[in-house]
Amino acid sequence: MKKLKLNITRVLVAMLVLTSFVACDEVGDTDPGGTSVEALAGDWFMNLSAPDGTPISEHDLFSTYNTAANDGGLWLDDHDAVGKFKVKVMSAKDGSFKATTAANEYNTRTVNITDGKVEKNAATSKGGHKVDKISFKAEFSDEPGVIYSYEGHRRTGFFEDEY
Repeated sequence: MKKLKLNITRVLVAMLVLTSFVACDEVGDTDPGGTSVEALAGDWFMNLSAPDGTPISEHDLFSTYNTAANDGGLWLDDHDAVGKFKVKVMSAKDGSFKATTAANEYNTRTVNITDGKVEKNAATSKGGHKVDKISFKAEFSDEPGVIYSYEGHRRTGFFEDEY
């Protein structure tokens, strides 16, 4: 009986060892890759200025992210805050982006985006970290000729950089 228990224990240990090696076997390439706009995607703290340069709001959280088509399209989203817009823009490899009469997901007015660009390490966060800078100009269909300026820096996620 003692010999039978010992054999059963050995078989179970052998099965455990073999299944642990099989369970750790990596199958194929598990790297999902990136998106066409991954360098431009992220959360940003934005400052909004009127055409005369007067500040309208500061440090509003703003997001940029890829479209489902992954074709160089980029969503600009102010989370229905001050400017109340979420529009698709087309981006270029150099970090620039623009849109003409872009449909707004939050309301019926359209938006023209010009001079859009993301510059690597061109800004400093609240905590002193070098981060990317984003800037663009927006003209809304309900205010033709009035061009607002947006400028901000990438959100780091560090406590000392939060507003």
